[in-house]
Parts: sequence; C-alpha cells; structure tokens
Amino acid sequence: MSFDYDLIVIGGGSGGVRAARMAASYGAKVVVVEEYRVGGTCVIRGCVPKKLYVYASRFKDQFDVASSFGWQVDASFDWPTLVAAKEKEITRLEHAYTSNLQKPGVEIVKDRARLTGPNSVQIIGQNRELTARYILVATGGHPFIPDIPGAELAITSNEAFDLPALPHSILIEGGGYIAVEFATIFAGLGVNTTIVYRGDRLLRGFDEDMRIGLEAGLEERGIRLIYGSTITALSHAGDDISATFSNGVTAPYGAVMFATGRTPNTQGLGLEEAGVKLAGNGAIVVDAYSQSSVPSIYAVGDVTGRVALTPVAIREGWYFAETLFNNNRQAVDYGLIPTAVFSEPELGVIGLSETEAAGKCDIDVYLTRFRPMINTLSSRTERMIIKLITEKDEGKVLGCHILGPGAGEMIQLVAIPMGMNATKADFDRAMAVHPSAAEELVTFKAPSYRYRKGEKIGG
Repeated sequence: MSFDYDLIVIGGGSGGVRAARMAASYGAKVVVVEEYRVGGTCVIRGCVPKKLYVYASRFKDQFDVASSFGWQVDASFDWPTLVAAKEKEITRLEHAYTSNLQKPGVEIVKDRARLTGPNSVQIIGQNRELTARYILVATGGHPFIPDIPGAELAITSNEAFDLPALPHSILIEGGGYIAVEFATIFAGLGVNTTIVYRGDRLLRGFDEDMRIGLEAGLEERGIRLIYGSTITALSHAGDDISATFSNGVTAPYGAVMFATGRTPNTQGLGLEEAGVKLAGNGAIVVDAYSQSSVPSIYAVGDVTGRVALTPVAIREGWYFAETLFNNNRQAVDYGLIPTAVFSEPELGVIGLSETEAAGKCDIDVYLTRFRPMINTLSSRTERMIIKLITEKDEGKVLGCHILGPGAGEMIQLVAIPMGMNATKADFDRAMAVHPSAAEELVTFKAPSYRYRKGEKIGG
C-alpha cells in the first residue's frame, strides 16, 4: 500500500520533535502536525519559562544577603519587563525547534489533526486527509481543573506566565512540582502566597527529610501552607476572588491557581474510533517500545501517562525513531531517572527514598544538614540537606537526595555514577572540591544510621 508519508507526528513538543528529527535523519518522509506553537509545553508554557521566572524570583534572596557581603541594594521589580523578555526567548527557541525540524526535511503543518484510521489523519482546518505507514501521537497534556463552582475564575500554569499584572496575593491549590515552583516564583516576586493541599505535606512520594526541609524553606520565605483542605468553590469578591475551603472557611485572594495535576491530551483525536486502547485517565496505553494497541500507531511523552518529564519524552521519541527507522530496537529504562524541583530551596533527587530502600534491603544512610556558605555571613538560618542511601557496608548507592542551592545541577552529575552502579566506596575515591556543598557527597565518613531487616538502628 502506498502512503503519503512514512511518519505522521501529531504534536510538536519535545517528544514529537525528537522523533520526527531522528526519523527524518534516517531517511523517512515525515510531517509534524501542530496546532499551536512548535516546542510544546516545556518550551512555550512549561519548563523553560518556569525556570526563567524562578531565576527572576531568586534575586530577592540575593538582595536579602547582599548587605552581609558589603552591598547596599535598592531594587525594584517590573513584571511586564520579565514577561516580554520571556516571550522573546521562547520565540527564539520556537524558531530553533522549527529550523531543526526543517533541516533534515521534516514538513510542518500548523493545524489540528484527528485520526481517521490506523494509517490516516484528517487535517481539520484544511479539510484534507494524510496517510502514513506509522502515526506517532505526541500531544502532551493539559492542566486538570477541578469541577467546582466558579472554577473558571482560576488560572493554571498555562496562564500564569502572561498575567497582565501581578496579583497582590495568590492561592495555589496543589502539592506537586508545579505548585511549589509557582509558589516560589510568586513569593519571590513579592506576592503574598498561600498553598492549599489536601495531603499532610508537599511532594508526596519524595524522601521525608527533603519534604520537611522544603516545607521549612517555603515557610521561611513567607509562604503560607494549608494542609488537609481543598477549594470547594470560587466567586467574585470585588476585584478579588473569594475561595471557599472544604472546612467551610472563606477568604479573598488576588488570584487563585490550580496546580492539581495534568491530564493527557487525547480528547477529540479519534483514538478510540481508530481502535487505540486508553487507560482510565485517558492516557494512551503503550508497550515498552511505545506501540499502542493498534500496530501502526505509537505514542510518546505525557500523553502516555508514563513519566511526565521532558527528558523522558525526548528519550522516548529518540528510541521510537531508532526502533522503527534505524533497525535498532530500543526501550527506555525508567528505573533511574534524576529529577529536580526548581523551588526555593531547590530539590534534586535520584533513586530510592529512605523508606523505599529500607523496604528492599539492608541499607546505610548518610545525612548532613548545614548552612549554605552564601548564608553564613548573614542571619539566615536555612539548612541545606544532603542524603546518600547505600546498600550496607559501603555497597551500591541506591538514592541521593539534595535540598539547597544547585541541587538540580548536582543531581544530574550524580546520575552518571549511579547509572554505572557506583558504590559508596566509589564515591569515597573521588577527591573533594573545597569549599563546595557537593564535597559532602564524597566525604561522608560513617553512616548517620542504618536499617537492618527494616528496623532503624541509630540516628
């Protein structure tokens, strides 16, 4: 059977772009259909602008300690300037992504696509059909908005980057990456910030010491934390928004933001009609090689509900192209993925938490808390936390958890030896860089405490 293309990619985000580029470089005829802007959530309204805004918010901390180093700072902040600078940068990146697709010959169609069969899609705006040997769905996800009265009055991470003005206060519902990162941003830019979360502590699933340390760091920056509650209704209150909580309390805020998770973008794509199996949350069910229940249809990235991280989507897109267009069958290993939460304090993590590791084998835990050197001349009391978890008797490193300045950068480097099955003894052989926070990783002399048969010993 003759097809128009070897590959149609629906979605121009990180995973789709990588798959398209790689497939085209292997000689495939490829088209990417993207209805919005090339670059996807990460580049346009996710990781990249988020990190830029986090940088902006951190100047307040720098100004706070500047006097202890002899500087006198008289600073003011202008929100429109930041928004304009952000837009300039993501526009540059969008052009770079587009150029990188075009160089190997990928065609780009700016429109919406809908599956009409196992090998065909309809281009909605142009009312035409394209066919391909393979179809890759890489449509990402969108913010989940709770079904409550007045939900339309709130914003999500999609709108937060382009507000016409900063609110005087903001209530953020959620307890994950997005909630704590945007709380950092708004608080650092001078907004009175509150987080409300249904759980008893932020970042469920992370190591408990890191969660406690993060909580303390957020509170030190003036962020109010409300646990065990949710927003049940929103309404206008003059120029503010009135939020009603599940405990019956009502309070006004300048803005309300939902950071309550994300949902796969599968609605209206014709997936079920084409025979593609979906999970209960709407994610596309795929195998280890990103193949759906329809042999010619694949999916990568957040739309699959696997691991919602940009580098993972990129790796999935790369391995998809390797498998189908380079005769090099590859499956992504999800077992050891480093991650960073760009909050303040920053958090970097790879491997098992203390609780997870203690449930698997006998372990040694190395833990240190200290003031970051930049704070030692000031009155700031915030502690940096570094934890290394190993198999007993200087065995394999099972987890590394860092809270404090540069944690994201450090954890990326730790991922390399851990990916090589490094042991505590291997870490010990590394020479320390002094003075640095990272030197703590290679200078632990003895475990802070141990677990034997699941029981904690010492500490």
